[in-house]
Amino acid sequence: MELNSMGIIMNHKKISRIMKKYNLKTKIRKRNPYKDIAKKTEEHRTFENILNRKFDQPVPRKTFCTDITYLFHGYGKKAYLSVVKDIASKEIVGWSVSSHIDMDLVLNTLSNMKNNLNMISFKDILIHSDQGVHYTNPLYINSLKDLNMIQSMSKKGNCLDNAPIESFFGHLKDELDYKKCKTIEELRSSIADYINYYNNKRRQWDIQKMTPVMYRDHLLSLVD
Repeated sequence: MELNSMGIIMNHKKISRIMKKYNLKTKIRKRNPYKDIAKKTEEHRTFENILNRKFDQPVPRKTFCTDITYLFHGYGKKAYLSVVKDIASKEIVGWSVSSHIDMDLVLNTLSNMKNNLNMISFKDILIHSDQGVHYTNPLYINSLKDLNMIQSMSKKGNCLDNAPIESFFGHLKDELDYKKCKTIEELRSSIADYINYYNNKRRQWDIQKMTPVMYRDHLLSLVD
């Protein structure tokens, strides 16, 4: 461009040959990290708040919610618990715990959900979350698409839109002495025991004094 402005017409390929002949090298500009961040942001998507706080769901296996919370254990170690909850029955249908808050945490939660429910199809089941980076990630979005599930998201910064899952986290943190767990394996075992207790033994006033599993079966009998 500079040569052209001086009235010297020279093909860029010739310039490249001259540079190579005399071993002339220009300083290479480092890739702009903000462009990569912008590109990744464009790949992430948000979804409409379809659930819209309709927490009084009459049919199990139709409307789920999910979120992540953190748990300190073993003298300051931090772990992350990801859970999927059936809003109608209040049953925990999938979960995963890890020392790392990466995509494997939420993807393993979906795998656990599929294994626990062992359903022929997840088609048209709604799953609601916040707008966290994990739930807007293409890997998570595509995993739900593969299951033909419907994705719903809370309004930004509004935890009340996902109150059912926050309620479960509150009960777990009040009732489980997770801080005494020294290792992630011990924590995982304690959480598994608590979720089994929560689903099968812990009765709740607002589901007719039944456990989540009992209430699920009750609701399914009404549908039949």
